[in-house]
Amino acid sequence: MKAQQSMPSNNYLALGDSYTIGESVAEQGRWPNQLVDSLRSHGMEFSKPTIIATTGWRTDDLKRAVTAAHLKNEYGLVSLLIGVNNQYQGKPADQYAVEFEELLKTAIRLAGGKRENVFVVSIPDYGYTPFGKPKQSVISPAIDEFNAVNKRITLASGINYVDITDISRRGLQQPELVAADGLHPSGKMYALWVERIVEDLTH
Repeated sequence: MKAQQSMPSNNYLALGDSYTIGESVAEQGRWPNQLVDSLRSHGMEFSKPTIIATTGWRTDDLKRAVTAAHLKNEYGLVSLLIGVNNQYQGKPADQYAVEFEELLKTAIRLAGGKRENVFVVSIPDYGYTPFGKPKQSVISPAIDEFNAVNKRITLASGINYVDITDISRRGLQQPELVAADGLHPSGKMYALWVERIVEDLTH
């Protein structure tokens, strides 16, 4: 596993918004929790994830929360998934680019400067949910635009980028992949994300 080459600790920090905190799913259904379970099954010992994420957060909200948490630079794995609320609230992509890059630099610092222990997850497309379907023609291109920004910055920084957006676009064809609220992923969808994340991290 790439993230274990120089593991400073077995602590995992997940930074994000509703998708990371797992809105509308049980705690064990959240993808960071499922990820730890999966890594343990691969013989890698991780403690329960530290999650700094809240439904509705934009990049600037996450930045303030991370600053307020006074975290030490000691995490063996750090993930970042943020941006859907920047898009949803009509914030410009160029502002997102600046704030996302700052957060990515913070994630690297919190991983003790070890870039191989950081990964970014793409923004899912909520246009493929019952909630978003009526505006899918507007939502999906906007999500693509924001993901193009975060992917460019992530790869330029030498960080692993895990694209799960195509999985999120199965939401209307496979209703079981959407949570009961009609907007967020279900635990089953998060399990598919985790399969892809683990595949990326272990190769």
